[in-house]
Amino acid sequence: MPDWKPVFRISNLRDLKLLSALDRFKRVLVIAITFMMGIVLLLNVIELGYVLYIDIFDTPPYFILNIKEILDVFGLFLLVLIGIELFETMEIYIKENVVHIEVVLTVALIAVARKVIILDVKKVESATLLGIAAIILALSVGYYLIMKTEPAKRHDEPEAEK
Repeated sequence: MPDWKPVFRISNLRDLKLLSALDRFKRVLVIAITFMMGIVLLLNVIELGYVLYIDIFDTPPYFILNIKEILDVFGLFLLVLIGIELFETMEIYIKENVVHIEVVLTVALIAVARKVIILDVKKVESATLLGIAAIILALSVGYYLIMKTEPAKRHDEPEAEK
């Protein structure tokens, strides 16, 4: 028997209805946030297309990007990728009412990678670079451990649940 006790008990139908209403309200909020995230993601893709057009076709020399423009474009690409991953996380949450930690860790790794790519190493202190390296290491180890344990969990499930 576990030693813990529930914080509260649902003692009557009114409490159950309140929890059900709160759960429905939470789902409406999550759907609204997902819709807004989709709008922001669409605007980011449009901005990426605009920046690519300006950098390639509207600024001489044509079809040639300098290092700053390339880093800006890569930063925008990764920003769109982060948005897509977050959108996917929200979609999974709406469908399954569960947040998959491997997707969250993937988003975090992409965000840190974006920061590293657009970072001007000459203007950053070494302690900051060590901190970023520690974050990358921690996220990578966490992702590895999650992915190492996930297949074992999937094999333990009965075939009917898959």
